[in-house]
Amino acid sequence: MSQFEARNISMMMDLYEMTMANGYFEDSSVNDRGTFEVFYRKNPDSGGFAIFAGLEQVVEYIEGMHFEEDDIEYFRSLHLFSDSFLEFLRGYHFRGNISAFPEGTIMYPNEPVLTVHAPLIDAQLVETAILTQINHQSLIATKAQRIVRAAKGRGVLDFGARRSHNIDAAVYGARAAYIGGVDSTATVMAGKQFGIPVSGTMAHSWVMCYGDEYTAFCRYAERYPDSAQFLVDTYDVLHSGVPNAIKASRAVLNPQGKRLKGVRLDSGDLAYLSKKVRRMLDEEGMEDCMIIASNSLDESTITSLLEQGGCIDAFGVGERLITAKSDPVFGAVYKMAAIEQNGVCTPRIKVSENIEKITNPGKKDVYRIYDDTGHAVADLLTAGGEAVDLSKEYPYIDPQKPWKKRTFTNCRAKKLHREVILNGKRAAPPRSLESIRAYVKEQLDSEIWQEEQRFFNPHRHYLDMSIGYYQAREELLDKNQWK
Repeated sequence: MSQFEARNISMMMDLYEMTMANGYFEDSSVNDRGTFEVFYRKNPDSGGFAIFAGLEQVVEYIEGMHFEEDDIEYFRSLHLFSDSFLEFLRGYHFRGNISAFPEGTIMYPNEPVLTVHAPLIDAQLVETAILTQINHQSLIATKAQRIVRAAKGRGVLDFGARRSHNIDAAVYGARAAYIGGVDSTATVMAGKQFGIPVSGTMAHSWVMCYGDEYTAFCRYAERYPDSAQFLVDTYDVLHSGVPNAIKASRAVLNPQGKRLKGVRLDSGDLAYLSKKVRRMLDEEGMEDCMIIASNSLDESTITSLLEQGGCIDAFGVGERLITAKSDPVFGAVYKMAAIEQNGVCTPRIKVSENIEKITNPGKKDVYRIYDDTGHAVADLLTAGGEAVDLSKEYPYIDPQKPWKKRTFTNCRAKKLHREVILNGKRAAPPRSLESIRAYVKEQLDSEIWQEEQRFFNPHRHYLDMSIGYYQAREELLDKNQWK
């Protein structure tokens, strides 16, 4: 289901994008095309990488972009835009090209993950919508993957909808979390829209509705005998919840040849309780009954619970996942890299007092470099269209240590960018969410060094430059620093 089937989101933009677009339209001397890039400057939670997510929604946005009559009238009411420009908007559709990393690609700071090459008006209008889609989903996918890694093969369930910032954040957050490795979501709308497995059983109110805990569990088991899981902390986990769960299982499920699927702990000392509960269940021959834990979990608390010997089979993770609570801003930006005037593409660079805000100019390609074991050793920036021949030693520059001589030997290169929009139209069919999720796992299992996947002080993935590109960058930086 496309996000445009329910509403038109074409006006998801900052006002300055419209004022600049109107200015370009009215200035007859400006008929240029611009190249803009999306990149980010640091990994969330001081991690070693991030996950590129939200691309499908960017493509949907570009495909569906148009302005309806009430949009035009709203713009007119602002008294900022010419009648001719508003008439132009009436028949507007995106006219440019977009290339990007495949969705689900492991990505690193300061490399362009998405490139827009379009008339300046078009490139300006799409800025905010592109950033909001990529910033949000990349953040949640990355957080989800950290949590999944902490769980060490145990199930992770998205319980975050009620703590999300709004409905869109819940639905698209669930999509991103699934890309990052979460097994299922409690958010039914996300399940329907994206085909994500859904999970969920009962709340405390189910238990409280009945006169006693035992009756509540029996009634639930009667209605859902094949998937019964009980929330056992409404009153007292060890003295009431688990004993009643065992009793209800014997009374309702065992006579049908069914088994209690699980019990959920939602409060208290989860490590201590889970060990006690595990012993109680095992003594009753219920070794296959899962213990699910929830209550303000994230990668840190999950790691701690497991280090303490917690007997937990799955984790329900809510607010700290769906809001990426520990580091809630991804920080991707959208910057001009080049401008095309009369068919000639000229690099542009932003110079700043802050070294981290100096941009990498020009149209460029990004290659991932693999060693002979198949591991990614670095990413490489080159000028657009520049040949990369790794059949022999390939010299390159580490921009953080330009004085050192570096070469790639016995390596191969993979170009990361793929065309996703050509002349305003989708360039390739959409990928399934399952394939994107599998792509993330494949990279982390076989391509990305375990040292980069550490939670603390991860190994830095190198972003290198071809010699030609580095020299051109330095020349442009020197030329522009006094402008």
